[in-house]
Amino acid sequence: MNQPSLPRRDELRVIAERAMVQRGLLPDFSAAVLAETDALVTAAAEMDPSISDLRGLLWCSIDNDDTRDLDQLTAAETRPGGLATILVAVADVDAMVKVGSAIDGHARRNTTSVYTAAGVFPMLPEKLSTDLTSLGEGQVRLALVIELGIDADGTLAEADVYRAVVCNQAKLAYNGVAAWLEGTAPAPPRLAAVPGLEEQIHLQDRTAQALKTLRRQHGALSLETLETRPVFEGDVLIDLRPEEKNRAKQLIEDFMIAANGMTARYLDRKGFPSLRRVLRSPDRWDRIVELATRLGGRLGPVPSAPALEEFLAERRQADPERFRDLSLSIVKLLGSGEYAVEPPGQQVDGHFGLAVRDYSHSTAPNRRFPDLITQRLLKAALAGRPLPYGLDELNGLARHCTEQEDNAAKVERQVEKSAAALLLASRIGDRFEAIVTGASEKGTWVRILQPPVEGKVVRGFEGLDVGDRVRVELAGTNVERGFIDFVRLTSG
Repeated sequence: MNQPSLPRRDELRVIAERAMVQRGLLPDFSAAVLAETDALVTAAAEMDPSISDLRGLLWCSIDNDDTRDLDQLTAAETRPGGLATILVAVADVDAMVKVGSAIDGHARRNTTSVYTAAGVFPMLPEKLSTDLTSLGEGQVRLALVIELGIDADGTLAEADVYRAVVCNQAKLAYNGVAAWLEGTAPAPPRLAAVPGLEEQIHLQDRTAQALKTLRRQHGALSLETLETRPVFEGDVLIDLRPEEKNRAKQLIEDFMIAANGMTARYLDRKGFPSLRRVLRSPDRWDRIVELATRLGGRLGPVPSAPALEEFLAERRQADPERFRDLSLSIVKLLGSGEYAVEPPGQQVDGHFGLAVRDYSHSTAPNRRFPDLITQRLLKAALAGRPLPYGLDELNGLARHCTEQEDNAAKVERQVEKSAAALLLASRIGDRFEAIVTGASEKGTWVRILQPPVEGKVVRGFEGLDVGDRVRVELAGTNVERGFIDFVRLTSG
């Protein structure tokens, strides 16, 4: 058992680096990557007939306050006879990161940026991800634009993909935009400073609401999961605070889902394979049915996203305070997504949680390698060039990206648990209300609410299953391994 100590950023970073190496991820860039990066300059905003000049549109980014690796911008125009034309500009990372380069090799190895309580381990060097390939405010950048014509009922009427030059007119933050949209705060200064942008964000918000309503009708699951964000005072971690969803985050999420769906369909129309993000029908549907029955709901024996969403909507209204706990149980039972290649003329599984068949990852190429792969496929399709990857290579990359994304998630969870173990080290013997988040031969896990972290039930776990509510006592912590151990209380 560890003695209480102040959880410092450098301690957590050492733990993060060790965990990454153990799981086959590179925490540092090689000398070759750094040398290539030092030699890079801003990609020329080439203006040939195939590249549109869209610098005059009211592009903006909406992200976290401290985000510097800006992958996408959005803009909106009123659409005659419809609701709006939404444009999503995605940073043209491929213009700077060439296939076969040392930088590409590092990105291909890790496949994702790793976000930990100790800090971010970026997939690309920061000179790229936060500067040369970031769609920063006031910067002229090359981009791929996904244009979506949305009708009044939220249906996609027409769409297109093309290359363009864009310029971010305003770097906005989720919390400020959400408070303004919800009427609890004035417009953020950067939003108010750009003439016409307030009206456009309102148009984007109305369009996002229509898209979301239509997806929910098709069975997209309205889950509310709990994510945490580290809070530091200097280099000392003082808390892990819940990250709340808000209207601005949902706006961007709705547009990215639409853009990712359009990307997959565009490649299919061009006769190109696509790298899909799939979430198969849940293997543990019987347990989901059992949870629903316990709460007065009824689900059939065959997995159905629309039926599950109808049950979730009823539970949110009936018991909003416990809906997050229910959501967490459902998320665990749905299982993990994976990458799969869809060759032309064939079909792979869709995404059960989003209730869509066509779904790629294409809107975050600074942070995820699958998005960079998709970007290269799109650019080849647009230019009429051969495939940049063969089918066998794509299938291998799909498996590798799935594995590395899982490894990255495990590193992130381990570092979060190490941070929580330090925060909880002085609370051995304390008792908590908890919900069971995992139950298998490997062990049984629960989540407490404050701080909102998971730990293993090392005694008294018999008979527990996902979704059960229990009372536990903190038995011990192991900071290095990120272990938090609980024992189940049967009374008191």
